[in-house]
Amino acid sequence: MRIDILTLFPEMFSPLEHSIVGKAREKGLLEISYHNFRESAEKARHVDDEPYGGGQGMLLRAQPIYDAIEAIPGRDKARVILLDPAGRSFDQAYAEELSQEENLIFICGHYEGYDERIKPLVTDEISLGDYVLTGGELAAMTIIDATVRLVPQVIGKESSHTDDSFSSGLLEYPQYTRPYDFRGMTVPNVLMSGHHEHIRQWRLFQSLKKTLIRRPDLLESYSLSKEEEKFLQMIQENREIEELF
Repeated sequence: MRIDILTLFPEMFSPLEHSIVGKAREKGLLEISYHNFRESAEKARHVDDEPYGGGQGMLLRAQPIYDAIEAIPGRDKARVILLDPAGRSFDQAYAEELSQEENLIFICGHYEGYDERIKPLVTDEISLGDYVLTGGELAAMTIIDATVRLVPQVIGKESSHTDDSFSSGLLEYPQYTRPYDFRGMTVPNVLMSGHHEHIRQWRLFQSLKKTLIRRPDLLESYSLSKEEEKFLQMIQENREIEELF
């Protein structure tokens, strides 16, 4: 995968040199290039200007963005992403969609907004949520991290991310590691049993329970299997999965 980032502050992206994204770059699975579009500005390196019609703040000019993107190899095949509070909300399904692409271009805005004539370049407008950041850099890093970890071979085992919260449509089940007893808090017995089917059922039950308590809205669009319907009914009746073992 190749990712090109248009930004006025390339130095902000140092976190992408580390962890999973950094390892993907070391393996040759990912190439990231930064483009300071101030260098493309024709007007005394000014990338912003006052809005026509008046108003507060400054807007990003279209010219530096156009020239920066037109200098990127393979731009015609890329998804061009504008980080914008008015865009489509980013979620796990969106990350999975983007992870299938070969080329992504991110436009990180600043100031009060941008010249509307940037829009013809853009294929996707993405928002992280109903709030406003100083610039698009933090949003771009978040989207890149969530997307790159889904690219084949970036994470060793596919199950490492297919069990993540939201990947299945449910929140992830609770997990435990050594020691068995930590300050009087012990690991659930089913996880020590070695009974794979009981462990699978326990994890599914706990995922449903956690989702119902913390994010019931996710269940509104989730298609329940017959087994899940049974478990959800048990949860609503305050019953525990262990009674089935």
